[in-house]
Amino acid sequence: MNPTALMIMLLSLAIGTTMTLMSHHWLLAWIGLEINTLAIIPLMTKTPHPRAIEAATKYFLTQASASALILFSATMNAWKTGEWSITLLSDPYTITLSMALMMKLGLAPLHFWLPEVIQGIPLSTGLILSTWQKIAPMTLLLQISHLTDLKLLIAMGLTSILIGGWGGINQTQLRKVMAFSSIGHLGWMVLILKFNPQLTLFNFLLYITMTAAMFFSLMSISSTKISEISSSWPKSPTLVTTMMLVLLSLAGLPPLTGFSPKLLIILELAKQNTLLLASVTMLASLLALFFYLRLTYVMILTLPPHIPPSSTHWRTTKNSPLTATMTTLALLIFPLSPTFLLII
Repeated sequence: MNPTALMIMLLSLAIGTTMTLMSHHWLLAWIGLEINTLAIIPLMTKTPHPRAIEAATKYFLTQASASALILFSATMNAWKTGEWSITLLSDPYTITLSMALMMKLGLAPLHFWLPEVIQGIPLSTGLILSTWQKIAPMTLLLQISHLTDLKLLIAMGLTSILIGGWGGINQTQLRKVMAFSSIGHLGWMVLILKFNPQLTLFNFLLYITMTAAMFFSLMSISSTKISEISSSWPKSPTLVTTMMLVLLSLAGLPPLTGFSPKLLIILELAKQNTLLLASVTMLASLLALFFYLRLTYVMILTLPPHIPPSSTHWRTTKNSPLTATMTTLALLIFPLSPTFLLII
């Protein structure tokens, strides 16, 4: 892609998200979401492949449907209340707005577009779609969290955790694995949204850090399939070792970064006397743990002495400082979790 066009698209992404973050008015928030949607489509189709065109079409149709629902609900709410304020919603329109925002995020059962779209686009665009594109809808969802129905959030959260774990088990494509991982993590965030919005924000920030670290690592070794990642040890032993740890962090194993949001969410659910919900959530997360461990096991099998010396072709892979920074944060934030929570 032309560097000037690429710069314009990235700047439009930044402007769209910033406009939504700064708005108190539903119409301005909607305009920001639309700028975001339109700016990422050229990045999806920068490689003119039928699968990329199909992914961009699916993404556009889904996001346009959600945006139309947001605009319609906000207009009807303004007609009823006389206000366009984001935090002033009347009862029937709160549910429709929440569902539209969850559709934009890719929460189950409105998730069907997300794995197919991420599978059809490059890793760099998949990184933007999994992290930056979720900031604006999540911010709006946080602002209306006190008005959203608790039963709806619990149902969507539990469904997303189950689908995120179940869908990723039999996948051979790493981008689809990351898509189902995203669905599962968003389920954890939505589950605790009504009880503790600050904890949702903390979880969201750590999710962005860990997902970005994983995508940067995959981009460094140019791997999109499990069969490719299984032969990546000769290219960059250090990077593959840190990738294994990032996967375990995404799984939520101690003492890595990903353990802190899961621990705090379970403690908050126990504090709210929802022990059954906490138990079901922990059991559902075992499905996701299985496919993370499966990926880690595939990498371990390729470590010496499991492969013969004759098949190793040592090459150096250039690791950017950004990859190193994100990987470090994705592994070592756990001891600093109380400090981050105090800041939030």
